[in-house]
Amino acid sequence: MNIMDFNVKKLAADAGTFLSRAVQFTEEKLGQAEKTELDAHLENLLSKAECTKIWTEKILKQTEVLLQPNPNARIEEFVYEKLDRKAPSRINNPELLGQYMIDAGTEFGPGTAYGNALIKCGETQKRIGTADRELIQTSALNFLTPLRNFIEGDYKTIAKERKLLQNKRLDLDAAKTRLKKAKAAETRASQLNSARLEGDNIMVNFSHMLNFLHVKWLKSEQELRITQSEFDRQAEITRLLLEGISSTHAHHLRCLNDFVEAQMTYYAQCYQYMLDLQKQLGSFPSNYHCNNNQTSVAPIPSASSNVAGSPALTSTSGLVMTSPSNLIDLKECSGSRKARVLYDYDAANSSELSLLADEVITVFSVVGMDSDWLMGERGNQKGRVPITYLELLN
Repeated sequence: MNIMDFNVKKLAADAGTFLSRAVQFTEEKLGQAEKTELDAHLENLLSKAECTKIWTEKILKQTEVLLQPNPNARIEEFVYEKLDRKAPSRINNPELLGQYMIDAGTEFGPGTAYGNALIKCGETQKRIGTADRELIQTSALNFLTPLRNFIEGDYKTIAKERKLLQNKRLDLDAAKTRLKKAKAAETRASQLNSARLEGDNIMVNFSHMLNFLHVKWLKSEQELRITQSEFDRQAEITRLLLEGISSTHAHHLRCLNDFVEAQMTYYAQCYQYMLDLQKQLGSFPSNYHCNNNQTSVAPIPSASSNVAGSPALTSTSGLVMTSPSNLIDLKECSGSRKARVLYDYDAANSSELSLLADEVITVFSVVGMDSDWLMGERGNQKGRVPITYLELLN
């Protein structure tokens, strides 16, 4: 019975407090009550915390999109994280592309130029996929997790204390309003008493009313002192928490440096992988002819447009022919060598030599010639030939 009485009394007290705060909040919005303003320093700290929270959420969300573009995969990872379970490992896009290239190259034949190139590209794509996986893991640990901890931990604590400060402020202003009304009522009663109305009963009633109003005024004053003390204490707690935002910024700066370093490592690895792949594939021709005898594009190559080690690509309607890695030896050999022609080629001008697929010609390098070309010889015919249309014979 006592416990029930206590619960009812507590419930009634909480309801009264909630109603008092609601009335005070409404009157403030209507401009019918005064509002205690927070000091400028505390307001600046609150604004800084809110700004930090908003931008941290945006950066966190967009970084997740950058690292995992697939929204379904992000949802799946979120669900597993909430269930405190490890998400199943899945093959990423570069790894999947690499596997397709390797399978295609194997089926076309590793001995063919195209099949060999596909296999090499596929292996490189798989290495890029592995580097991508390492970037995601490192970034999640060193960058995303600290940002998420701030949003779900530190800022939630700040928001909770901020809401409590708002309630204490409403209690304080409500107490000020009650004290103001009590003083006004006592003043009016005193003015009526000073009129010296006749009659003992009337005088007694006024005396009782004055005593009652005086007691109510004293009670309101005591309530104001208590609410003021609670408000000041909560304001100090909130201020101490908010001043930790500067430390949060310093921590996030270190995390940002870790993220940049992870990205730098990733892109450096990708660049090195592609550089190695380029060396394996050799140089692309600056012109070529399609196998199906469609319109060909055959610009005249120039030394200024091609730098040694940098492939020159020609935009056409067909596929660009690539060479196996051993064709680099054709440029390095000092004497003449035999080479098999891989694809048909029509000479663009009199300085070039037309080629037929599967024929064998003699090739040799000439000092000062473009790196994508060799000098070809068939009987009495001689002319420049694109290096990637040839396969060196032992």
